[in-house]
Amino acid sequence: MNDIIIFDTTLRDGEQSPGFSMTTNEKIQMAQQLEKLKVDVIEAGFPIASDGDFEAVKQISQEIKNTVICGLSRVMKKDIDRAWEALQYAKKARIHTFIATSDIHIKHKFNKTREEIFQMAIEGVKHAKSYTDDVEFSAEDAFRSDRGFLAKIVEETIRAGATTVNIPDTVGYAITSEFGDLIKFLFDTVPNINDAIISVHCHNDLGLGVSNSLAAVENGARQIECTINGIGERAGNASLEEVVMSINTRKNFFNVRTNINTKEIYPSSQKLVSITGVPVQPNKAIVGDNAFAHEAGIHQDGFLKNKSTYEIMTPQSIGKEKSNLVMGKHSGRHAFQERLTELGYSLDEKELDDAFKRLKELADKKKTIYEQDLIAIVEEQKQGFEEKFKLQYVQSSSGNRTIPTATVEIIHGKETIIDAAIGDGPVDAAYKAISRITGCRGELKSYNIRSISEGRDALGEVTVKVAFDDVIVKGKALSTDVIEASAKAYLNAVNRFLSNHSVDDPKVEKI
Repeated sequence: MNDIIIFDTTLRDGEQSPGFSMTTNEKIQMAQQLEKLKVDVIEAGFPIASDGDFEAVKQISQEIKNTVICGLSRVMKKDIDRAWEALQYAKKARIHTFIATSDIHIKHKFNKTREEIFQMAIEGVKHAKSYTDDVEFSAEDAFRSDRGFLAKIVEETIRAGATTVNIPDTVGYAITSEFGDLIKFLFDTVPNINDAIISVHCHNDLGLGVSNSLAAVENGARQIECTINGIGERAGNASLEEVVMSINTRKNFFNVRTNINTKEIYPSSQKLVSITGVPVQPNKAIVGDNAFAHEAGIHQDGFLKNKSTYEIMTPQSIGKEKSNLVMGKHSGRHAFQERLTELGYSLDEKELDDAFKRLKELADKKKTIYEQDLIAIVEEQKQGFEEKFKLQYVQSSSGNRTIPTATVEIIHGKETIIDAAIGDGPVDAAYKAISRITGCRGELKSYNIRSISEGRDALGEVTVKVAFDDVIVKGKALSTDVIEASAKAYLNAVNRFLSNHSVDDPKVEKI
């Protein structure tokens, strides 16, 4: 009794929630992935709900061989007949029949008495049992049901043949300690409770679906109903990946195990995203993009010294390739150096300091730093000559009814020089101002700009060729601002020319 049965309802409860509808072919693809994941039970659908759902359950029953295939039905005879019609092809089939047991549902949804609901439940379980030995009964809205009535219906459905009895928190109302106490109450009260597996199906309306499910395990439940990425009605169901990895990571606490192939967790999550087109939130536990990402410098430093400082499980354990040291404004120098080493760069202390300063400046301007950005930063640092002039700032204005102007501030030694000019456009105006400040007038021969990385705030690289007397000099610069990159590229060409490179230098071409 140390095995926890993982009952996956991604294709039933998950699929019926807004935005997650799947075609029959997509449901088969997802079922095949769930089989790889080694879930114990796949709830493939609600056969009487539609012809499409019936067909999906039927085809999954024919396709999947190593996992129990389950179909949902109300306790009505026609529902159960329809469920079995689809499930009969399965190597291992389960009928899952249900009826609500809370007074709220009994009165307002059914307009019946408790005794009528009780009889319907018993008759439904018996009819399902005539088709298969594997019958599950669910007492919908169990948590809000009268405890005495719930205990009675659990006892008698087990006696009628239910091999699994599910205790759902259908509307996610329970607080964790209360839900654990309910499961304990049932084990203390129902005399034949050990003749069946007690299951739980917890919704996430208060964000407690996983914690309530685990509290149930602590008190004797041995099946958890859950979904990939926690999808499902309203705020969703208990998340399969969170349930499984909680048990796996804290095995000494729970003293139970699952049969899940955890290395298929991340592929399963990504498969669902691919099929539905609904992404996982970045901070989602276990499978979110940030689950194994580290940006804060203190965290990165600790992680590099010993991964267990900030990771309680490995990305490889869920089928993800590796952790990610994210470069940004919070990143540390140690992590930056490590990332550059991975990219094949070996910088001395000064080069590293300069590049790290450039990283911080760039991170203040854009949200995401990509690998291409890091490469560009390092390559820009490796100029091999002294900068006589350094751009401090550039400001420009232009428009279809405005004369383009640019103001440029340049540092030359200990002197700061400011000048302004007009031109055919803001770039031309900036180049004229730079030429006046440096006293080095060049003729622009070519101008190219390209995006280094992704997104609207992408780092832009400007490359220019400028003719000075009888030589053409290449200049290159980076910035998230096109005008700034253009001005820096031109000034880069000026500095190259003034550094007295020979015509053999690959950066200098004879006119």
